[in-house]
Amino acid sequence: MKTLLIRLLIASTAALAGHLALAANPPPTKPQPRPPVPAPAPTPAPAPATSVIAQYLNIDINAPANYAAVTLPAFYDPQVLQGVNTPANNRITDKGATLGRVLFWDKRLSVNNTVACGTCHQPANGFSATTQFSKGFSGINGTAHTMGLANIAFYRDGSMFWDKRAASVEAQATQPIKNSIEMGFDASNGGINALLVKMQALPYYPELFRAVYGDPAITEARIQLALAQFERSMISVGSRWDQGYARTYNAALADKGLSLDVPTLSAQENLGRRLFMNGVNNGGQGCAACHQPPSFALAPNSRSNGLDAGETRVFKSASLKSLSPGQPMMHDGRFTTFEQVVDFYNLNVKNGPALDNRLKTRDGNVRVPNMAATDKAALVAFLKTLDDPTLRTDARFGNPFKP
Repeated sequence: MKTLLIRLLIASTAALAGHLALAANPPPTKPQPRPPVPAPAPTPAPAPATSVIAQYLNIDINAPANYAAVTLPAFYDPQVLQGVNTPANNRITDKGATLGRVLFWDKRLSVNNTVACGTCHQPANGFSATTQFSKGFSGINGTAHTMGLANIAFYRDGSMFWDKRAASVEAQATQPIKNSIEMGFDASNGGINALLVKMQALPYYPELFRAVYGDPAITEARIQLALAQFERSMISVGSRWDQGYARTYNAALADKGLSLDVPTLSAQENLGRRLFMNGVNNGGQGCAACHQPPSFALAPNSRSNGLDAGETRVFKSASLKSLSPGQPMMHDGRFTTFEQVVDFYNLNVKNGPALDNRLKTRDGNVRVPNMAATDKAALVAFLKTLDDPTLRTDARFGNPFKP
């Protein structure tokens, strides 16, 4: 019995040792497949930074409107285009004119943020104003009527303002900004340097100037170049007269067909056209000798028109394109109808040292046409055919600022 117990104890001990050995060194198990590791979520691409320009303006400076490659009618031939007053260093570019558009409409270019160039030079009014005189930044009226800007590129002399005090469109461009009545950045308000500091702090201008000039520097010269590009691009070629003359223009004729009746005009309008185009010795009134078609910009050798007796100053005229009835005319806005203008040239021109010779007789007296009522009415009817509704509504010239 004792021997049997010893044997059982030994067997139990051996079995326990085997179990302990197996627990310490388990047999190899079949490897289990690893669960797939999920791919990392893609890092979202950063949202493109919103252009500072887009926050303020309805323009894309990298895809600007077309200003530089506008198709003109055939009668704007090389002889006409030769008279454009654009300097070699300031050809119109799409980006440059777009910057000019922003500058033209930006009220922040006035001392108190109330007046822009476009405040007075309204496209709907032929880039002029419906009031005799326009109010400046402080509410004070200016001393001259707001001059229309259509076709200023075709004034061959190049000088600007009614009194021709600026030598070029570029020189003219910043004078209203520095004027003590108009936009207020005169010497008492820090002059042009104060404006440049103000513009540098406006977030859209450094980006615009970089896009146009390659760097963000804002200077008066660059402002002048851009404004001049925009203003020279205001070309009027969409009037009823333009559309009709396109059918009668003939480069082979000495007068290129200007003496031919325009089929799209009425008999009265064609009579007025003949009176306007033909010389005094050829059944007309010689108007075109000064107001030269097809742009109807003033001839560079024109002098004053005798508004006041004894006039010594030489005034220029805006192009006759895009004038509208009710819009003040002449440098002081004294006339508001074409009838008044025609009546003035018919009987009321005053003599003086600055009077243009084309308004005088050979003996130096004022020429008095004394036209019949039918002729005066015909001239008025023709002048109305020069209005250009397409220029008035062209989106390229509208206010680009967001409300």
